[in-house]
Amino acid sequence: MLAAALLVSACDKAPGEQSAGGGRAGGRGGRGGRGQTVATEVTAVRRITVQREVDLSGTLLSPDQARVSSEVAGIVRDVPVQLGTEIRAGDLLVRLEPRELQLALDRAEGQLGQIEAQLGIDRAQDRRPPSADQIASVRQAMANRDEARNTFTRAQQLHDRGLMSQVDYDTAETRLKVADANYQAAVDNVQALKATLQDRRAAFELAQKKVADAAIRAPVSGAVSERLVQPGEFIRENTPVATIVQLSPLKLRTAIQEKHAGLIRPGQVVTFSVEAFPGRAFAGAVAYVSPAVDQATRTFAVEALVDNADRVLKPGFFAKGVVRTHRDENVLAVPEDAISTLAGVSTVYAIEGGKARQQQVTLGARQEGLVEITSGLKGDETLATTNLSQLATGVAVRITAPDEEGAGGAATSGSREGRRGSGPQP
Repeated sequence: MLAAALLVSACDKAPGEQSAGGGRAGGRGGRGGRGQTVATEVTAVRRITVQREVDLSGTLLSPDQARVSSEVAGIVRDVPVQLGTEIRAGDLLVRLEPRELQLALDRAEGQLGQIEAQLGIDRAQDRRPPSADQIASVRQAMANRDEARNTFTRAQQLHDRGLMSQVDYDTAETRLKVADANYQAAVDNVQALKATLQDRRAAFELAQKKVADAAIRAPVSGAVSERLVQPGEFIRENTPVATIVQLSPLKLRTAIQEKHAGLIRPGQVVTFSVEAFPGRAFAGAVAYVSPAVDQATRTFAVEALVDNADRVLKPGFFAKGVVRTHRDENVLAVPEDAISTLAGVSTVYAIEGGKARQQQVTLGARQEGLVEITSGLKGDETLATTNLSQLATGVAVRITAPDEEGAGGAATSGSREGRRGSGPQP
């Protein structure tokens, strides 16, 4: 009977009447009823400078790579470089036996000397061939022609006065024609000698080049990545002997989505990391930007030059990083603690007149514990940062200092739990 009386007494209590413990029955079940006050710390909306970035991933390449081949055939006498040897442009890579090439050079020089002698050229003084009337054979033919012309002139005068027979006159005329022909032949021969001179000079210079090519030198500076011949080996023309790669600067080649085409320009800073050196950041600068977009991948090619003076980076490394495009000033941002995200929706609680107001926001870049707010806030709000799971629009709040955390009894229990919610993070 006593238990039944107590049960009836409990059922007769008004819904909002306080219980014996001092709390209100029928509260909001853990989110703080409207009659309760939730203690929370607050923060103001910040204004920061945000460095905008575009993600990239790509491969480090050598911007200048040369596969060096021999231009002449011969036996390899010496290979003074090894795999990984750093060289400069002009350094010796391979030396061939030059004796056979030197004999060919001597022969070409002798043949050239013959032509020069016939043309009266002194190689030490003047390489230009003299004019035709300065060549001895032409001068002789010219003298014979002039003598025959004078003789024919006298014969013509005597023949006209009847003092020379027709036979003698015809003989003088024939001698003049022969002298003219010999002169023309001498001039033509000089022209042929001059043409032969050019051929012999070209053959001589080619022989000189082949002797020089017996010493195979590096066309570019870099490091030897392949050593393809050994001393004593006979190689033919166009046989590869070594591969050289340039180590500094290196080229970072990547592809960036077409939506960023208006942001990427030469000169922008690139920062990246490689797996071989975790935690270390490397820097470069955009050097080349493709003017076209690949229709299959919807990306455009970008190449950045990276200084590698310490030779730490190697061609072929995979790199992952960002391109720093531009900086935005006066950007709204709030601490991460002020944001609650549930089911992909991010909200904050603005404190107005001692009460909370839930406000949906759109998030942007994250920087040093702050999150950019691209929409949803004006910039003059005061936001709650603790006990977000107990707040709702219209709930009364009491602003506390950090050292007061937990001093408010049940209203402050679990001070920072649930500020993110259970949904995925942005």
